[in-house]
Amino acid sequence: MEQNTLYPPFTIGVDLGGTNTVFAAVDSVGHILAKDSIPTKTPTIENWADLLAQRISAMIDTLRLDGQIDGIGIGAPCANSSTGCIEAATNLPWPSPIPLVNMMESRLGIHTVISNDANAAAIGEMTYGAAAGLRNFIVITLGTSVGGGIVCDGHLLSGTRGFAGEIGHITFPFASDRLCSCGRHGCLHTIASAEGICHTARKFLAISDAQSTLRDIPEKEMTPRKVYEAAKSGDLIAQDILDFTGRCLGKASAEFAAMTDPEAIILFGGVAKAADLLIPPMREAFNDTALFLYKDRVRFMHSKLDDADAAILGAASLPYM
Repeated sequence: MEQNTLYPPFTIGVDLGGTNTVFAAVDSVGHILAKDSIPTKTPTIENWADLLAQRISAMIDTLRLDGQIDGIGIGAPCANSSTGCIEAATNLPWPSPIPLVNMMESRLGIHTVISNDANAAAIGEMTYGAAAGLRNFIVITLGTSVGGGIVCDGHLLSGTRGFAGEIGHITFPFASDRLCSCGRHGCLHTIASAEGICHTARKFLAISDAQSTLRDIPEKEMTPRKVYEAAKSGDLIAQDILDFTGRCLGKASAEFAAMTDPEAIILFGGVAKAADLLIPPMREAFNDTALFLYKDRVRFMHSKLDDADAAILGAASLPYM
């Protein structure tokens, strides 16, 4: 890559997932200069940190960016931005707490910042994506879990330990019959996560005699993508599943709006690929439910970040905050 195609400063973005850890060198306008990955499931956290540091160093050397990296940003589950530690992350293979910032800084000598993945998504949207130019918005991350990143007056709301915005674990009457993995009933996560949508699919198929291509899918192979594809092909039950999910998101968003008065609510993540079928009922339910101050005053948007790189770009933007 020629030097004149780069836009300093540069950062390293790291997306720490339960299976793989993906990382990239990113310039100031969101261009990914190089990307690599390592397995997350290593024998110890020390093995993982050693391997990640080695591969990041090799990437910096290859790109000839030694001394030009302004910081490393890591998006991780249950990340405490204040202490630099990961706390009680159930989908990681090592015991918590994990002093991740200290481990990376001691190995690489580069300023390192961590945040939970939803907060990283919000900062990524503000820096490179749909929220560019916005100062008040909520990102709802829809994937294996449901999370939220809240930006108010241009500042990320992080809270005492960096856990602000756990909107997936706010409870609602429309989910009162569903038990969440956190141990409570009624969490938004039980409706709008990937498993939540599959739960709704099983429920709708059980209570209806209508024909549906979803009946041909084994229970363990059901995914939101398959529900979406069926809905796009005209399957009425699949359409009802996404309509129900969107309306629940809209009712939840009406409550979120009362807390932060956002300009926009942005859907982010794998489940958000169904945004064209989720957002219309979401907007309608929001306007039916929201306090009059917010009706027709909030935009509903889909992330503009490339699906494959959104988490990395979000993490890479953290050192700028």
